[in-house]
Amino acid sequence: MTTALITGATAGIGAAFARRLAGDGHNLVLVARDTERLRVQATELHDRHGIEAEVLTADLSTDAGIEAVAARLTDRVSPVDLLVNNAGFGNKGRYLDVSVADELTMLKVHCEAVLRLTSAAAGSMRERGRGGVVNVASVAAFLPRGTYGASKAWVVQFTQGAAKDLAGTGVRLMALCPGFVRTEFHERAGMGTGNIPDWMWLDADKLVAAALEDLARGRSVSIPDPRYKALMGLVKLTPRSLLGGVTSRAGRTYGPE
Repeated sequence: MTTALITGATAGIGAAFARRLAGDGHNLVLVARDTERLRVQATELHDRHGIEAEVLTADLSTDAGIEAVAARLTDRVSPVDLLVNNAGFGNKGRYLDVSVADELTMLKVHCEAVLRLTSAAAGSMRERGRGGVVNVASVAAFLPRGTYGASKAWVVQFTQGAAKDLAGTGVRLMALCPGFVRTEFHERAGMGTGNIPDWMWLDADKLVAAALEDLARGRSVSIPDPRYKALMGLVKLTPRSLLGGVTSRAGRTYGPE
């Protein structure tokens, strides 16, 4: 039986990955900051699906948290076959309204943690000749949307480059780029969502199903919905100067994800 490690596992996209992978018979390592929520989630998944669900409490905005997860990813006795780097958050406010400390924390979680955990997982997977990594980014990666969009653009570029370098090793890497998903993301960031049209919302479980299909196909980037694929196609045709003004206004209204 294979094992998947999921960061940010207690809510939203991370929880949807946990439900789907447990339902498919994978053992899990669930990573988040809230130990009690992790334990409740692990018990529910074990009781429902009969899988083993390990709890690992870690704050990925700290070196100690990243090192704890990296150590688990390099465990040769109980190897991890799939890593889902899902942990992340948004800061509410325009550039210079958000403190530099908060911006650096975002980069720590979105970029440094993703780099270090992907490297730990992929190195072990390459030795075994198999494995997969899903790095959760956002469609904001393709838009000029401040630190959040820039950090997610880094995730996409890094993942695509690493995927090319590891081609033929049996290790697959994919950047997942969702749009608006009904999760705790916006609430935690204090962002209103009342003005977001209903058609822009995605279901987390359907998103995960599409993402896993794209990973199985060997894609290095997944935009798992036809609506957002079409929107991103339009983005490519829109002048960057115009796009920057539009996304800035939309981001202040809707939030970054």
